[in-house]
Amino acid sequence: MTHPNGVLRTLQVALGERSYPIHIGTGLLSRSESIVPYLAGQQVMIVTNETIAPLYLEALTQCLPETLDVRSVVLPDGEQYKSVEQVGRIWDALLEAGFNRRCTLIALGGGVIGDMVGFAAASYQRGVAFIQIPTTLLSQVDSSVGGKTGVNHPLGKNMIGAFWQPKAVVVAIDSLDTLPDRELSAGLAEVIKYGFIRDAAFLSWLEANMTALRQRDPETLAEAIARSCQIKADIVAEDETEQGVRALLNLGHTFGHAIEAHQGYGNWLHGEAVGAGMAMAATLSRELGAIDDAALDRALAVIESAGLPLAAPAEMTREHFLTHMRRDKKNIDSRLRLVLLNALGDACISDATPPERLAALLDAYPRA
Repeated sequence: MTHPNGVLRTLQVALGERSYPIHIGTGLLSRSESIVPYLAGQQVMIVTNETIAPLYLEALTQCLPETLDVRSVVLPDGEQYKSVEQVGRIWDALLEAGFNRRCTLIALGGGVIGDMVGFAAASYQRGVAFIQIPTTLLSQVDSSVGGKTGVNHPLGKNMIGAFWQPKAVVVAIDSLDTLPDRELSAGLAEVIKYGFIRDAAFLSWLEANMTALRQRDPETLAEAIARSCQIKADIVAEDETEQGVRALLNLGHTFGHAIEAHQGYGNWLHGEAVGAGMAMAATLSRELGAIDDAALDRALAVIESAGLPLAAPAEMTREHFLTHMRRDKKNIDSRLRLVLLNALGDACISDATPPERLAALLDAYPRA
């Protein structure tokens, strides 16, 4: 049953004084009560992109009280624009408007916008408030929660950034109505990841409900988003700055980031690269004897059922992968750290993969 204010579920990210809610529901973009309680003061800067602005910027702006000083910045859309230069446009707008330390930034968009706005908030006047309003499935279940912010560098993804938690995350499920099918599938990669790393029962639920998810059934989406966010919130509460267990959230990402960096940011969607990366991690887990053939077949089937690629890019060689993987932030003292599967629903962080076994996988892995 829908709550009167449109909220279907509310979760909490437990970080002591910096704890914050995740509201999941419908119609939230036009409800001021979802946003106003989390504003630090009277100055509000909404940052969005050229795709989302025509769809949702006016509704969000109009729902805010007229007493507020509300401005907006519209950035270009795409992973290739996740850069310091674009964050500079946010800083420029804040300074030109004379916004002070009690201003609030609102990130209205997908993961690229959320990461850039969070970084702008973390660094503007050494830290101001921000609110996440994610409009893609990927950002709703992953990047909007947990406080990782930043931008890409030509030599590596998300290499420049900061940990900076939002004041609230407002997940408007109905914003997925305008999401292209390819982007929806990309978001499902991160949803599947949670089942792989920590919740075998959720993975079974996803197998049974994948058709409904791809058809955008609101109740099914709400359940998938809530369960994903709860797993991430629990892990972030255990390990906010990724000193240990939080690195499990990177299942498939070491391979996936290599694909993104080599192919050029935006040519493969992040979730597509993570899908192929999880398939590679599962295959390596099977090669190392950690999971059996049946588990690998099941892992590959659920990734494929979400509309995600299993094969790596045809033009990527072993050395292409290794060059990018060596730059991964999880590596410690030059030791390559990978997230692998002990079982479906149980992942581990390993820096002990024999180099020759990894090389053999990269040589033999299917390309398309």
